[in-house]
Amino acid sequence: MSIKGIFPIDKWDFKSESILNDLPEDVYALLVAHKSEQTYKKNDTLFKEGTFPSGIFFIIKGKVKKYKVDPEGKEHIIYLAGAGQLIGYHAILADDRYPDSAAVLEDSVIAFIPKEDFIRALDYSPALNYRLLKTLSHEFAVLANSLTVFAKKTVKERLALQLIVIREKYKVNYVEGMPIDINISREDLASLVGTARENVVRVLTEFKTDGILETKGRKIIIKDVNMLIKIANHK
Repeated sequence: MSIKGIFPIDKWDFKSESILNDLPEDVYALLVAHKSEQTYKKNDTLFKEGTFPSGIFFIIKGKVKKYKVDPEGKEHIIYLAGAGQLIGYHAILADDRYPDSAAVLEDSVIAFIPKEDFIRALDYSPALNYRLLKTLSHEFAVLANSLTVFAKKTVKERLALQLIVIREKYKVNYVEGMPIDINISREDLASLVGTARENVVRVLTEFKTDGILETKGRKIIIKDVNMLIKIANHK
């Protein structure tokens, strides 16, 4: 089912799909003049925190996680990006190194746009600048909301929230009533929730017992998103 009208997904979900949608042909032509496409395997790295960017990435198919690694070597996922989204442009806009890392969650097809073409398109198009500014503002609002609200929530509430958000990422060619398979490791899910893997497994088992979801290996099938919304206690 659609959660539109019953859950404020925009408060929790990073969005960059609108940046390239219906972009004027001349601007789009500048961007993709030297674009290249590549197929990535699960766990392949797109870029590492602290390195200098040479371009931006557009996800044609698949999923990518953006994350930071703490001094103890523990990974903390910031968000998941899906088909239609741009990643890696923050560092170029800041003229700085990558502030985080990105790796492929599943076999994916991703286009690379060289830095020079991206900057050339920015210099040429006020519309592209506006779209990027709007997206950055939205991302800041999502991060601010997550920092202030997430800290007050229990592991169960945080996991429910993340499952709702991830479910939206996996709605590809969605038809009302069809099941949505979330294919994510328990380690990555724990990193998103900010807890130990054992806690995620325990709460998933509770959700499964209550008929909220099913599991098939690492796949999670949400059966009752309404109950997840109720548990998430998002208001």
